[in-house]
Formats: sequence, structure tokens, C-alpha cells
Amino acid sequence: MSEDLSYPIGKFNKSFEFTPELKKQFVGEVTELPQKLRAAIENLDDEQLDTPYRPGGWTVRQTIHHVADSHLNSLVRFKLALTEDAPTIRPYYEDRWAELADSFLPVEPSLAITENLHLRWATLLDSMSDADFERKLIHPESGEWTLGQMLGLYAWHGRHHTAHITRLRERSGW
Repeated sequence: MSEDLSYPIGKFNKSFEFTPELKKQFVGEVTELPQKLRAAIENLDDEQLDTPYRPGGWTVRQTIHHVADSHLNSLVRFKLALTEDAPTIRPYYEDRWAELADSFLPVEPSLAITENLHLRWATLLDSMSDADFERKLIHPESGEWTLGQMLGLYAWHGRHHTAHITRLRERSGW
């Protein structure tokens, strides 16, 4: 059976029971992601950073910038849900964002954004009550989400894109 290069860790499923154990796991994954991303790209040169993780996919460089973009949006979504009653969030075209000029910069600015963003996000997550994780937001395309489900999604998202990079390195012998 061949590996699914689009979903190396499988697709996300938001149908799970948000337990204290999962909360701890997900917060840990959000907290640790910046270091895991740095480790995943350690010693890669520009040619390697400009290699797509799959045919027709983003390059490693675009993937690093995408994580920063996506997780910036997520932090804003968390803050909206914590301060408003079931806000409707604004989706964005991540594929189009990945084609903008800043997605071709060196990766360091996005790694720094991700590190500092995740420091703030982890602090916010640690301050949230169990009831806060039940707060809701509405995504116009995928419907209602609790913040517990969103935390699970973004923990998965970090693992998902880190796996894109690490699996490419394994396949390429880097």
C-alpha cells in the first residue's frame, strides 16, 4: 500500500470526545510545534526548501509560511470565540495565500512568527477553563466548531505539515 502524500497522518476527524487527556496532548502539540518545524527543516538548503512535498503540492518553504499564516488565523479565531457569542469566522483561500510574494521569502521570518505566536497561543490555552473549550464558532463552509475541536484541528494541522516535510526528507534521503 502506498503512502498518501497529501495526508501522511490521515485526515482530521472532529468527532472525538474532548477529554482532559486530549486537552493536555493537544496543548502540548501546539506548544512544541515551533521546535518540531525547526527540526524538520534543519540543514535544508534553498533547493531542498523549494522542493514540493508531493507532485503538485507546496514546497517546503511555502508549507512553513502556510503554517504561520494558518496559525495566525487560528489564534484570532480563538480570541473571537472567547470574546463573542458563537462568531462566524472568515475563511480564506490558503492556496492563494501560498502564491503571494511573502511565501517565497526565507523561512526564518515565518519560523519566528510561529515561535512567538505559539508562545502567546499556549499561554491563552493554559488560561482557558473547561467551559471555554466548549465555546463555539461558526465556519461558513464546515459549520459549528467548539474550541476543543479547533484545538484538535490545529494540533493535527501542525503534525500534518511537519509530516509532509519529514516524509519528504525520508523519501529523498536528506
